[in-house]
Amino acid sequence: MKKFIALLLALTMVLAFAGCASTQEPTEGTTEAPTTTATEAPTEAATEAPTEAEVTVMTHEEYVAAELDSEVVIETYVQGHQSWWDNKITVYCQSPDGAYFLYELACSEEDAAKLVPGTKIRVTGYKGEWAGEVEVMDGTFEFVEDGDTFVAEALDVTELLGTEELINHQNEFVSFTGLTVEAVEYKNGEPGDDVYLTLGYNGASYSFCVEIYLTGAETDVYTTVGELEVGDVVNVEGYLYWYEGVNPHITAITVAE
Repeated sequence: MKKFIALLLALTMVLAFAGCASTQEPTEGTTEAPTTTATEAPTEAATEAPTEAEVTVMTHEEYVAAELDSEVVIETYVQGHQSWWDNKITVYCQSPDGAYFLYELACSEEDAAKLVPGTKIRVTGYKGEWAGEVEVMDGTFEFVEDGDTFVAEALDVTELLGTEELINHQNEFVSFTGLTVEAVEYKNGEPGDDVYLTLGYNGASYSFCVEIYLTGAETDVYTTVGELEVGDVVNVEGYLYWYEGVNPHITAITVAE
């Protein structure tokens, strides 16, 4: 009898333990396995590199209207230039709508040799003024690939001498006819530097210059100017530079017959 009771108690304890085991809560720290989702591919807009802002090239009218000291961007054509030195060059340029004077443009010696008349270039610099001459200063340039060419013909502005309209053609390639020699003066008193000419027309006198860095001492124009006499009547071509008034840089001069 005692054996039967003992066996019954043992069986009851086993069943109780099994019931407790089946209702036990998960232990702390047991977590569900993380779920994964596919990573979204970046959108097309996110992968595109930002594009540089397009450069706006000015017309000559816009250049004229621009404030002094403001940045300017122009495309124009080489007409002539002064001597290259110290990685700088001063260039006379013109487009069908107007002309420009590029003062000490940054330029390698190799590129200087490529600045032949008619070559199209894009210039970025700052609009400046010195003694009445409006110019592009602190400029850099690049050649316009596959650009067209343009070489200006001299515009006769003789009848504009003494008028306010003349300055509207500043830096253009121009001509004057029937001017009378009043004085010829070398900058340092003798040949080898700039030559200053005083030429008269309709009772008024005007200053012209043979710029040594544009037309050196070995050129025909430099030699011809040195042989002029007071009273000679001459025809002149050059760039309509300005210095305290009109002061063209002469590129050719002949004595009128």
